[in-house]
Amino acid sequence: MSVEEIAEKLTSWITETVLGAGRRGAVVGMSGGIDSSVAAALCQRAFPEATLGVIMPCYSDRADREHAELAADKFHIPVELVVLDGVFDALVGVVGRDDYGSATEKLAGANIKPRLRMVTLYYFANRLNYLVVGAGNRSELSVGYFTKYGDGGVDLLPLGNLVKSQVRDLATYLGVPREIIDKPPSAGLWKGQTDEGEMGLTYSELDHYLITSEAGEEARVKIDSMMRSAGHKRCPPLIPLLEIDGL
Repeated sequence: MSVEEIAEKLTSWITETVLGAGRRGAVVGMSGGIDSSVAAALCQRAFPEATLGVIMPCYSDRADREHAELAADKFHIPVELVVLDGVFDALVGVVGRDDYGSATEKLAGANIKPRLRMVTLYYFANRLNYLVVGAGNRSELSVGYFTKYGDGGVDLLPLGNLVKSQVRDLATYLGVPREIIDKPPSAGLWKGQTDEGEMGLTYSELDHYLITSEAGEEARVKIDSMMRSAGHKRCPPLIPLLEIDGL
């Protein structure tokens, strides 16, 4: 299937899914990254008059906001800017400290950011009768590289069948600004954080394994382990298989 056909099919799917749910349009968080830019561009194609981008910096790199605004301007998407620094500080002040002493504590604190963004997106979606469109791709979903009930807390994932390299091809076709396509992918959880650095493998390795089932031994073991441990993130909450009298 050509990249043009993929764009057309995804646009139609977004339209049908949103209207089928009785909603009027789409709201998408715009992080300044390639995935959210592609998702936003597809939403704008599906709902030219009913797509809202939300930019939600939370102690974020200034360049991320600039890139998000650049993508919004490119695709003529209206945006809301919601700065979450103060909300983050308030919550951290209630639940814990911000001088994380271990990798686990650092990740727990960083994951507050995408969860605050999820709450913000659903506020706008509820107010406008829209659905929340996420930007997760197959590569990230397969290994659980997303925050549960954060960037994973969405209504639909139009890029969920595309590996990262396919998203990059789609971005080029749609006209996503080159500086967004070329910059190192990052969830922006902390200064200097990158996807590949945190995962410990490249998207090229991950994509190749997902498409061909081939990888070097070290990469294969790592990917398989990540897939197993992230299984709970890809499924609805578990319900025990019990027979209860009277039910």
